[in-house]
Amino acid sequence: KILLAMADALENRQESILAANEKDMKAGLESGLSTALLDRLQLTPSRIKAMADGLRAVAALPDPVGKVLRRWTRPNGLKIQKVRVPLGVIVIIYESRPNVTADSAGLCFKSSNAVILRGGKEALHSNIAIAECLQAGGEGEGLPADAIQMVQTTDREAIRELVQMEGRVDL
Repeated sequence: KILLAMADALENRQESILAANEKDMKAGLESGLSTALLDRLQLTPSRIKAMADGLRAVAALPDPVGKVLRRWTRPNGLKIQKVRVPLGVIVIIYESRPNVTADSAGLCFKSSNAVILRGGKEALHSNIAIAECLQAGGEGEGLPADAIQMVQTTDREAIRELVQMEGRVDL
């Protein structure tokens, strides 16, 4: 239900996503991004629909959590199972492809994980708008808003600080 609500929120809030993307496109043009990079950055109604459809496709997949992958019994009679479980919080750092924001969040939520997303600086406004849609859609179905976090700074030091949190972050 959460993933389907997120998909609906993307489509229902398409105008806010496109407005944010326009800011990124303008900045990209001004900074001299190549045509190929601008194409990856640009969102259109059909690309937003594709993001929503991707979330719906993930929602239709079987739930991976709790699946027993293997069982065996030790010679002493101890029964052991290898079971799929959530990792907890996943951090994903990616380049300036705003669609990755929805794709990554969808895969993390399908496997019952929270997510911290850090996209490229060229897509900052687009990524924030998409993440806000995903948060709103998920909250409507009971997902805590903090289950998806978007790093809202382009400062590389923020990521360096995160990955150096000994004892708190596994790399």
